[in-house]
Amino acid sequence: MLKDGRPTRPLPANDAAIALETFTGARALEQDEPLIFEMNSPGAVGVDLPSKPDAVSRLANLARGEDIGLPSLAEPTVVRHYTRISRLNYGIDTGLFPLGSCTMKHNPRLNERMARLPGFADLHPMQPVSTIQGALELMQRLKNWLSVLTGMPGVALPPGAGAHGELCGMMAIKAALDARGEGETRKRVLAPASAHGTNPATAAMLGFKVEEIPENDKGRVDLDAFKSMLGEDVAAIMLTNPNTCGVFENDIKAIADAIHSIGGFFYCDGANFNAIVGRVRPGDLGVDAMHINLHKTFSTPHGGGGPGAGPVVFSDALAPFAPIPWITGDDEAGFNLIEARNKGAENSFGRMKGFHGQMGMFTRALTYMLSHGADGLMQASGDAVLAANYVKARLQDVMSAPFGDGPCMHEALFDESFLKDTGITTLDFSKAMIDEGYHPMTMYFPLVVKGAMLIEPTESESKESLDRFIDCLRFLAEEAKEKNLDRFQQAPRFAPRRRLDETQAARKPILRWRPKVQELQAAE
Repeated sequence: MLKDGRPTRPLPANDAAIALETFTGARALEQDEPLIFEMNSPGAVGVDLPSKPDAVSRLANLARGEDIGLPSLAEPTVVRHYTRISRLNYGIDTGLFPLGSCTMKHNPRLNERMARLPGFADLHPMQPVSTIQGALELMQRLKNWLSVLTGMPGVALPPGAGAHGELCGMMAIKAALDARGEGETRKRVLAPASAHGTNPATAAMLGFKVEEIPENDKGRVDLDAFKSMLGEDVAAIMLTNPNTCGVFENDIKAIADAIHSIGGFFYCDGANFNAIVGRVRPGDLGVDAMHINLHKTFSTPHGGGGPGAGPVVFSDALAPFAPIPWITGDDEAGFNLIEARNKGAENSFGRMKGFHGQMGMFTRALTYMLSHGADGLMQASGDAVLAANYVKARLQDVMSAPFGDGPCMHEALFDESFLKDTGITTLDFSKAMIDEGYHPMTMYFPLVVKGAMLIEPTESESKESLDRFIDCLRFLAEEAKEKNLDRFQQAPRFAPRRRLDETQAARKPILRWRPKVQELQAAE
């Protein structure tokens, strides 16, 4: 235990060199670092600020009556703290990330250089249109690339992420139904059992009733069951293709024809467009609306690198209902913005956000497209699919693939069947991966597969890195079958902290640091 009562890393007792406890809790270059609030040193400062001028407060009784509570630290202490904790990060610059493009895809440094060009990075959304012609041209070129790659004429850039894009697409569908006078009669939206959770949530938020389409034994939509659910009260289907089971929906054209035959619309969740870009145009398959996660397909950062961008592409039937603002004009005549429905966008359902989108994301995505070219984008999607199939082919003799017949797309899906009677769960298996230096893959999703392990290596991994990852999983699978429970149930051993009590962490999370109350010591 450290002097403040926090446990150091648990160490194997059978290895004297490793089991040696250190006074500091550190292990050589790996520091045991407290929270920055725990390092507070009253009176220490990192910068001198001028004294505040005398002024009459206008805050009345809202003025703060006590210190703000931020820690006081000298500059070297702050720098060391964040440098030390940065060594605890695992990211795509550290090693292979099995979560793939869904969360962590390689972002070429060229993208970052372009996004930081003053002409793009220093823009303000309230600038006059005449001063942002270069930015509007960039956005128009991005729209053109997205339109050509998807075979869909309408493009809306404002949505801020994938789920926001889903909302955009479904709002356009709702507006189109209202324009036809069917907004009150078409209230059902159909979604597969394997759908991303945001699909039914989005539809429900707009007042639709969501019904689940069953899967067949191949991990795809049961076409006959889908057709039996159709009726004149169906507004749309929301379908991911390739789907979350990692396979392509072979009946997608028949699904599109069937939904159109009863007057409904086809919303395609474009989360997995990374697997087919440059090879399949969703518009040719009958899709009416599809969001595109720029961070998944065109490399822009996700999460901490955000804010994100989730543009939506539309068919001719839905393009007039896309949200404003719209970009008009061209290189010769100049570009303009339609920012009100009564100025040429009468059918638009309106605005989704205050301004047009996220310029940094647009710049990164277009840089990725231009640096790869059409042939390079096609190779990237092919390499992503090849990498996933290589992982599947080399692991399916020791791990269990629920839909093992035939190739997968850019994700290889396994389940927990190979762990049967071992006493080891999917969670145990993933925690053991941490000890081996890998972030776990997507676990327990899709929900239609028990104990799912969804591996997406992406197109940027070399064969050498794939082989090392595969050999590691093969080793762990064999260890599991040997029922080496300590390796799994005690994992992770070598992470800075041991396994959490995940139930208590979910039910009673501690979301705010509070100083410890000093207990008074009784006099002897």
